[in-house]
Amino acid sequence: MAFQSKYRSYSFKPVSVKQNAPPLPGVYALSNATEWVLVGAADDVRAALRAHLNETGTRVRTAAPIGFTFELCDSAAHAMRLERLIYELSPSCNDPVHG
Repeated sequence: MAFQSKYRSYSFKPVSVKQNAPPLPGVYALSNATEWVLVGAADDVRAALRAHLNETGTRVRTAAPIGFTFELCDSAAHAMRLERLIYELSPSCNDPVHG
């Protein structure tokens, strides 16, 4: 199953990240109009998304993400959740997971 909480997408812009992304541990995903771009995990979802906003010249920025979603989970669950989401969503900027 993709994101366990009720799926909600937010605009991938600085104001939206500040208002909607919590400074808590979890997994997150970036998307553009046609695909999932990246799935990541962080101890601070807001900080991780802000870092992606500030990237230049990366595959993620080239893919032009316009939205994000997240799911809170403790740090111990990051690796398993991240692997499962990458497997299910096949984001273009993550290495594939074979499962």
